[in-house]
Amino acid sequence: MIFAALAVPTPEVVWWGLIPVIVLSGSALLMLTAASLPWRMPAWLASTWTVAAGIAVVVAVFPMWARIQNDGPLAFLGSAVAVDGSTLFVTATLAVAVVATALLGRAYLEREDLPGVEFYVLLLLSAAGGVVMVSANDLIVLFLGLEVLSIAVYVLAAMHLRRVESQEAAIKYFVLGAFSSAFLLYGIALVYGATGSTSLVRINAHLASTVLVQDAMLLTGFALVLVGFGFKVAAVPFHAWTPDVYQGAPTPVVAWMAAGVKAAAFTALLRTFVLSFGAYSGDWRPAVAVMAGVTVVGGATVAVVQTDVKRMLAYSSIAHGGFILTGVQAADDRGTSAVLVYLGVYTLLAVGSFAVLSAMGGVGDTGHRLDDYRGLARRQPLLAAAFTVLLLGQAGIPFTGGFVAKLGVIAAAVNVGSYAVAAAAMLGAAIAAFVYLRLLVAMYLDDDQAADTHPVVVPVGARMVIGLAAAGVLFVGLVPGPLVDLSRDAIPVLVGG
Repeated sequence: MIFAALAVPTPEVVWWGLIPVIVLSGSALLMLTAASLPWRMPAWLASTWTVAAGIAVVVAVFPMWARIQNDGPLAFLGSAVAVDGSTLFVTATLAVAVVATALLGRAYLEREDLPGVEFYVLLLLSAAGGVVMVSANDLIVLFLGLEVLSIAVYVLAAMHLRRVESQEAAIKYFVLGAFSSAFLLYGIALVYGATGSTSLVRINAHLASTVLVQDAMLLTGFALVLVGFGFKVAAVPFHAWTPDVYQGAPTPVVAWMAAGVKAAAFTALLRTFVLSFGAYSGDWRPAVAVMAGVTVVGGATVAVVQTDVKRMLAYSSIAHGGFILTGVQAADDRGTSAVLVYLGVYTLLAVGSFAVLSAMGGVGDTGHRLDDYRGLARRQPLLAAAFTVLLLGQAGIPFTGGFVAKLGVIAAAVNVGSYAVAAAAMLGAAIAAFVYLRLLVAMYLDDDQAADTHPVVVPVGARMVIGLAAAGVLFVGLVPGPLVDLSRDAIPVLVGG
């Protein structure tokens, strides 16, 4: 009887639902432990281990997906964690970004003579935080996942200790990231004060069944949470850190930031606003719509005047964030499905494009001026051809995955009557096309001014990432059906209590 009285109820743990987090975090801890032992770890082991962990997560997603499709989504750990189609879709996307970043990282670290184990450990831990974010069914769990993801990326941005730009990028990212976390946490506190819960399911039920006579606290909470996410997804006017951080951080880290961090942040934004705050969509949709239009046009416009390719792609990434917000503000299943398609395609575009930049970079991570790309088609025709596919995909040219992604979010905006947002997105696409055309002209039509001073050697890992990314972009552009159908099956749902 005494033991029965002392028994503490514990939440249900569904271990198979935690496999991606366990694999990513466990692999990081095992690697860190092995590196601390008195032996010299082979240079290839850390990168191979990280690639294997990413592939293992992708493989594990398949049986999990089949189980979710058959039995439906589930919530566990006191309904604080949920596994549904969107969780698995984005988890696989994050794992692909991890594999690509690890393949890019080995050659980069050897070229720059940087320690390798820390890079891969932080990458795996950041990805684990991203998986926690996309499976969060509670705002506190979401915040914890966001911090795990972000803190690891702060350190990754400062990995190049001999470059002042890398240290500066990390400091800027950390300071503004801390501000954004404070906004987000304060917003969560106000939402809790207005609804009495941090559970996404309970917040949704409360807002759907209760008429708040005075909702100033709730709306202020919405605004602060949106500001916090705005920093994380680099939406205008919270984007100021992006070009400096992208330019200063190691190029493989930028690939992860552009692909993995953005995918996790936008999925968390979907789960929070579209799912949990859906009953009040009339209050937050106008703000997201304005943010989407300003972000896509502003990012594309400023990208036009850049002469550094990393900064050019940084502003391009901001514009892509505006396109994704165009789908978010639709606040329906069609918009959510279009956002998931865009995240999948943009992951390929981002890792492929920054893989080209990683190969083009010289010692000290230099060689990213527009002049360094002049005549690239003659020096490295296959690299230029693959980069052309990726740039055309980013521009949204037909028969590429970028066209499918952009068409999806614009159609979703038109479907809900957001004609001004759709028009802004199309204007931004037209402006951004000029940015990519500048690079194409430099590669194919300009004289080769950098051939003697900047030879280009493409490492094996970069070749694999660039080739597979370009092939994937073309495949989705020519055969969009599988990805579109997959995204429709992956629309997030609320489950639990």
